[in-house]
Amino acid sequence: MNPLEQLYQEIILDHSKRRVGAAELSGEPGEHEAQSHQHNPLCGDDIVLRARVGAGGVIESLAWHGDGCSISMASASVLAETLTGHSVAEFDDANEVFHELMRSRGRLAAEEDLEERLGDAAAFAGVSKFPARVKCALLSWEAAKDAITRACAA
Repeated sequence: MNPLEQLYQEIILDHSKRRVGAAELSGEPGEHEAQSHQHNPLCGDDIVLRARVGAGGVIESLAWHGDGCSISMASASVLAETLTGHSVAEFDDANEVFHELMRSRGRLAAEEDLEERLGDAAAFAGVSKFPARVKCALLSWEAAKDAITRACAA
């Protein structure tokens, strides 16, 4: 394993344990908030993600509660840490790049600007080589997209 792959593996393991943004989501979403429940029936991963978007289009909070494999939990953690405080437009750009990465089957892993564009989410480049695990990595991103879209409409 090369040093970059080892670093990426460590980032995923760290986030699967730390779980940035993990919280009990009690009650109904508040003003400028929405939540999305996503489930992967193939492996049992489950996540509820709540997004709060400020009037200026800034993602003020990405909180989630979930149960699943280390890849899905780490992906939710990285998402919450990386994109909280960013604009919805920045989320949309990162979401598009992350989906492209997950469809690449490892081809985008060597792109020099991947870390600049995705932050720690670039660590999931190796996951794209395993089609059965791609849905695990994408689950929280799908939940975030849905919740952010609905929070902006509220």
